[in-house]
Amino acid sequence: MILGTKIDAPKTRGPDDSRGYRVFRVVNTVVLLGVVVVTLYPFLNIVARSLSEEAYIIAGKVSIVPRGFDLTAYKLVMSDPMFWTNYRNTVVYTAVATLISIVLTTCYAYVLSKPQLKGRPFLIGVALFTMFFSGGLIPNYVLVTSLGMKNTIWAVVIPNAISVFNLLVMKAFFESLPNELEEAAAVDGLNTYGILLRIVLPLSKAIVATMVLFYAVAFWNSWFTAFLYIDRQDLLPVTVYLRNLIAGATSAESSGAADADKVQAAATLQAVTIVLTTLPILAVYPFVQRYFVRGVMLGAVKG
Repeated sequence: MILGTKIDAPKTRGPDDSRGYRVFRVVNTVVLLGVVVVTLYPFLNIVARSLSEEAYIIAGKVSIVPRGFDLTAYKLVMSDPMFWTNYRNTVVYTAVATLISIVLTTCYAYVLSKPQLKGRPFLIGVALFTMFFSGGLIPNYVLVTSLGMKNTIWAVVIPNAISVFNLLVMKAFFESLPNELEEAAAVDGLNTYGILLRIVLPLSKAIVATMVLFYAVAFWNSWFTAFLYIDRQDLLPVTVYLRNLIAGATSAESSGAADADKVQAAATLQAVTIVLTTLPILAVYPFVQRYFVRGVMLGAVKG
């Protein structure tokens, strides 16, 4: 070895430098871009149709770019008082239902996460049983009606208050928390409710935000429950308003080619209503997206 001569260490190739990994990244990017295109195209088409003139839509010239920019359909929908009444109902139903569902799911999941709980296998079995079996449509209708919940908000928010899938995800997350934290809190004098509110929940922001998103989207898009249990037009959610527009467009289409203008008018109003109904969820999602990814991973992987 010659003094003063610097010998470089041999370079090692990491996994990111391999040819197979580069090919994987390219293929993965192309596939994900294809999924994005397939996912976004229908929504962009709806937005373009809602902003286009009827003549271009009838001629089939509207894809993802509006043709003949026209806001008439938006003015018609937004000038309908019933649309805003149903829209307000949807906001109220979603907020109340999500709050109730989060409280019930959190309490139930926290209880099931305790191995020392007496009757724990039975409680888990009850939850799992409802994933595979239900009472049926008619018994549920008779039950809700007999309880006096028909034509009330409770007919919408109570029957689907707990999702078993969300319950199991939260249970897995609570089981992954260190038991030493709760034991230390118990030594400091906190009872079960204090431990849940002051120790467990502050550490569970990610999973709670994820469950809020799951429940909010489910209740916001739900229409069949309200369609089944609510008869009054002023109590219906906006999703039923949209459903009635779709039914109107379908009936007009089946009546014959002479009603082509009615078909197109109904279809345009339908596109506008879909856009206005989807916007709130699209606006909320970016704020909870980071919690959504973390919450799903934490709730699904224990350890």
